[in-house]
Amino acid sequence: MTDTILITGGAGYIGSHAAWACADRGYKLVVLDDLSTGREASVPDGAELVLGDVADEALVARVLKDHKPRAVMHFAGRIVVPESVADPIKYYRQNTCATLGLLAQLVEAGTEAMLFSSTAAVYEPREDGAPLAEDAPKVPLSPYGQSKLMTEAMMRDVGRAHGLSAAILRYFNVAGADPEGRTGQSTPDATHLIKIASQVAVGQRDKMQLFGDDYPTPDGTCVRDYIHVTDLAEAHVLALEHVLANPGQVTMNCGYGRGSSVKEVIRAVERCTNEKLNVEIAPRRPGDAPALVADVSRIHDTLDWTPKHDDLEEMARSAMAWERKLAAERR
Repeated sequence: MTDTILITGGAGYIGSHAAWACADRGYKLVVLDDLSTGREASVPDGAELVLGDVADEALVARVLKDHKPRAVMHFAGRIVVPESVADPIKYYRQNTCATLGLLAQLVEAGTEAMLFSSTAAVYEPREDGAPLAEDAPKVPLSPYGQSKLMTEAMMRDVGRAHGLSAAILRYFNVAGADPEGRTGQSTPDATHLIKIASQVAVGQRDKMQLFGDDYPTPDGTCVRDYIHVTDLAEAHVLALEHVLANPGQVTMNCGYGRGSSVKEVIRAVERCTNEKLNVEIAPRRPGDAPALVADVSRIHDTLDWTPKHDDLEEMARSAMAWERKLAAERR
């Protein structure tokens, strides 16, 4: 019998890629999404879309009762660091509190496992930019990071008390789009660097801003570990299969283990078009760390995961292809 998986936020950017990866593996899918940032067209064919908010515990309870998923992949939540600094209540309510309600319903329903979309923003950045292992100090610089770290703690406590298996995946910087063009980053005002640079490259934006060029990094701009969203989606499926076969809890970084600066990303996008981007230097944003790079030893030791899209230019090309598709749909 095919296992059913519930995916919260499965119409959004990373959630829809994970949904397609699960669908490609033959899982039966139920997607819970309020479409505030996702889009219905990104949900895989054959998946059942339930419109609603993951914070609606009555709705979650009904979905769990009706579909009896073996596991849940939880992507629903807010992700914009500067917004979290300006409105922390929104982030603690929609990220932390909503997930607490979800956990309560999973325990009540007897669901086996949960995968959680966490972030490198939980870490204390290292001044030397060295890779961060999962046991590195946790000092979030923003309410966004703190909301995710609090959720991780809740998952561990609930798992120990009630036997809910868990995989916590800490993303570094996610980029790119499905190579087959089935889904991509569709939020018009998204804050992802490669998304914005791609929009400038294809004429969807006049210019982009580079937030801070005076960081203690080799070229003065922030350094991040960029991971193609398709590789990340594959890691989710493998992590799901791991926790279902090995009950318990595991926390893993998701990245490639090397950093690229903002300027390096911009140059990679420019190489794809052979044209300069219109870039404006702007002040630093609150909550941004100088450098965040993953130590990826654990994910490679735990999962049979081999990234296939580890290339900045490939990320840029797939992101630009998606932007052109969105533009064609609007026309």
